[in-house]
Amino acid sequence: METFSYENCTLCPRMCRIDRSKRPGFCGCGILPKAARAALHFWEEPCISGTDEKKGGSGAVFFSGCTLRCSFCQNHKISSEGFGKELTVRQLADIFLNLQEQGAYNINLVTPTQYLPSIIEALDMSHEKLHIPVVYNCGGYERPEVIEALKSYVDIWLPDLKYYSSELSWAFSGAKDYFKYASASITQMIRQTGAPSYEGSLMRSGTVIRHMVLPGHRNDSIRLLHWMKDNLPKGQYLLSLLSQYTPTVRSDKYPELNRRITSYEYDKVIDEAIRLGLTDGFMQEKSSAKEEYTPPFELEGLKPLN
Repeated sequence: METFSYENCTLCPRMCRIDRSKRPGFCGCGILPKAARAALHFWEEPCISGTDEKKGGSGAVFFSGCTLRCSFCQNHKISSEGFGKELTVRQLADIFLNLQEQGAYNINLVTPTQYLPSIIEALDMSHEKLHIPVVYNCGGYERPEVIEALKSYVDIWLPDLKYYSSELSWAFSGAKDYFKYASASITQMIRQTGAPSYEGSLMRSGTVIRHMVLPGHRNDSIRLLHWMKDNLPKGQYLLSLLSQYTPTVRSDKYPELNRRITSYEYDKVIDEAIRLGLTDGFMQEKSSAKEEYTPPFELEGLKPLN
């Protein structure tokens, strides 16, 4: 089984092998988990968050730092600027249990890979009292070996599948090998969960693959759809196509990223998904491209902590 360590870090495909007790890795993180928000979240897919904003919701813990740090990230304040509060493992375990007490349908670990040793310890610590599914909400840039090692911890996988093109993944995320790792990891996720299972309308286990259509790059989205059709087992996952891209950081180098996607671009991707029979899942309304869909990062649920 994969051994997780901060001292010779190989948690993500960048394989920095940096001793993070002495200096941060590419992710910008040290050895203490840091989060910017821990609260009920109602803006995930309906099978994750539910549909009633007056109860339930996903118990989302937004971790600081990121192994990708995409240039267009809508959570830039925490992914690249490092905003957040450092936590002990005990505090993190208590946060999980507190979210469950608030009525969360699941524990939603948002961008967690850089803190896996601490998260696993916190899940072990809270295991006997935690009775709701654990969601692993990530950018897709994962090592399949790490996914396999998390089999007994994660019930629902919620990865992005961002790019097919290595040129795009290098330009926007500094990861030329993104598709190599994301495609292998997502295949492993589906292998581990099998077909989605539910309790009522809420997912108990399974894999939901997210893809956000980027302005000017609908053809790359369509290439990803063809790969999914040809390589992933039908009926064993859900596809969530997102229109919510919102330019939050202006790019002089890639001016196409300075606008929202058009209805034409998004409709072309949706039409191709339908033509290929990729209809198990979700699509967003075009009106989802709003800044208010990015939650406020003000340390909600993190202060004060004992």
